[in-house]
Amino acid sequence: MRAEQITDPIAYHGEGPAWSPSWGGLRWVDMLAGDILTLRDERVDRRHISEVVAALRPRRGGGAVLGLERGFALESPEGHITALPEVWTQSDIRMNEGGCDPEGNFWCGSMAYDQSPGAASLYRLSPEGRVDVMLEGVTISNGLEWSHDGSLAYYNDTPTGQIAVFDFDPDRGLRNPRALVELPDGGRPDGLTVDSEGCVWAAVVNRGAVHRYRPDGTLDGTVEVGAGKVTACAFGGDNLDRLFITTSQENVDTAADPLAGALFVAEVGVTGMPLREFAG
Repeated sequence: MRAEQITDPIAYHGEGPAWSPSWGGLRWVDMLAGDILTLRDERVDRRHISEVVAALRPRRGGGAVLGLERGFALESPEGHITALPEVWTQSDIRMNEGGCDPEGNFWCGSMAYDQSPGAASLYRLSPEGRVDVMLEGVTISNGLEWSHDGSLAYYNDTPTGQIAVFDFDPDRGLRNPRALVELPDGGRPDGLTVDSEGCVWAAVVNRGAVHRYRPDGTLDGTVEVGAGKVTACAFGGDNLDRLFITTSQENVDTAADPLAGALFVAEVGVTGMPLREFAG
């Protein structure tokens, strides 16, 4: 199947689509511009937040939790942004992608600007504001989502070329890592989501596509996207039956790839799950 373009190529580095009824629809980030984009009635609103805004998820009481360049921030229901204390101070590392676990914690992982191997980590922000390091030795921390029952976590460290699966324990975190799938032909997985049938959808950032994998790792479908650098995907729409797909212009020849940075959508014949919210 093939995705439909629904915006102009408006994002330099589009990432992290997230659908919430509390927002009235879809939000995603133009990460390196530090902007949040919101799709409303076929119109896109842009709001500048910080130097970098890496990821966002809804809060149970309204507003959002955000990953910024070196830490976290909270958006109130009225839209006021409060930055939390920085998690680190060095300027060569930034946050990159995140998601909420079944307990209502917000996880966000980092990467070095120069993509130095093993320089990054995966962090967890609790509803009380505590930050813990949950995984170290990461290179480019990307897609993260949990299975329906919360017993498994799917995770992409992009240069590994694999979608990893962990056993998840609310107290001990991620355990027993193994590969769900090794992407063929040098494929590099980016953002991911899980549908209502328990299958994993992963953006393949260097293939212009999104892949659907069954829980046993079998490839079960491909969505072709009209831009080469596909960064993330998320289900949305009133019935959660539309797969929204973000793309990027970063390090892309836009003369050869003119739709890079556009938002796409695909009707994939399956629904997603409601987005987990941050309990803080």
